[in-house]
Amino acid sequence: MTEKIFSPDRYTTNCVGYRYCGKSGLQLPRISLGLWHNFGDIDDKVEARKMLHHAFDCGITHFDLANNYGTPNGSAERNLGEVLKRDFGSHRDELIIATKAGHEMWPGPYGGNGSSRKYLIASLDQSLKRLGVDYVDIYYSHRYNPETPLEEAMGALSDMVKQGKALYIGISKYPADKAREAYRILRENGTPVLVHQAKYSILTREVEADILPLVREENIGFIGFSPLAQGLLTDKYLNGIPENSRASKNYSFFKKDDITPELVARIKDLNALAEKRGQTLAQLALAWCLRLPEVTSVIVGASSVKQLQSNIDALKNLEFSEEELKLVGADLCVCPK
Repeated sequence: MTEKIFSPDRYTTNCVGYRYCGKSGLQLPRISLGLWHNFGDIDDKVEARKMLHHAFDCGITHFDLANNYGTPNGSAERNLGEVLKRDFGSHRDELIIATKAGHEMWPGPYGGNGSSRKYLIASLDQSLKRLGVDYVDIYYSHRYNPETPLEEAMGALSDMVKQGKALYIGISKYPADKAREAYRILRENGTPVLVHQAKYSILTREVEADILPLVREENIGFIGFSPLAQGLLTDKYLNGIPENSRASKNYSFFKKDDITPELVARIKDLNALAEKRGQTLAQLALAWCLRLPEVTSVIVGASSVKQLQSNIDALKNLEFSEEELKLVGADLCVCPK
């Protein structure tokens, strides 16, 4: 089997560019590829493989997963593992592979307790087997669990780094007060947190008041997920709810009832602004998140190479005038916390 030959320009003319992750020495691509959807067993594996190839050809070195990504759970990790083995054999050291644990994964009391030492360590061992790698670059606690002491959860993450199973630690979806405490514990353990991941988009702005000031103060990287608000910030919902959309099936962070006439009007206004900027609505939304220097990267999902490239093209215009900032700046949070 001949290994895939990738573009020699992936770090130069075709490159998405990189930002340092907080005060660490690690750089992440400004756009990262998320494998939550479209990389499971029920999806088009040929197109998924093409998207991974195209992402890397454009300098996207960061692939973001969790143990439960894909349908069935775990299939996104396993499918990525197959592509890594087939096409990326000599490129492992060029990749940042991230995974998480924190949601229901296997039956019984140890597969759904999202922060216990038992669960976090067992889950990473399972992820490494599915991915076919010796270590992941970033291992996250996927969500805060009040039933587990933070010392236990953070201690397990620290031990995974000390054992060489992960290079860095991240936390995701933690409230600001618990995040600050987690940062302290990890720092005292000698394994400081690398990055905080949270939902962030034009329509979901809570992090601007608490998490972003915190990561700025602590010099920690920040990654925004769902920057397109699960498709709301695309042209998909400009004329109502499409029949086969996630919202129509209530398979999303938001439901049909969340898409009010006021929200549709707001999205249409944003789309008009995007057109004036020579962008799609999705490109405007990505540019909005990346305008802030403390946002290390945004995670995009894609169902095709064409869609992925369109998202990458958002990087062509990240500048906003004062007038544009005011037009976008109206606060509107519609996604459930």
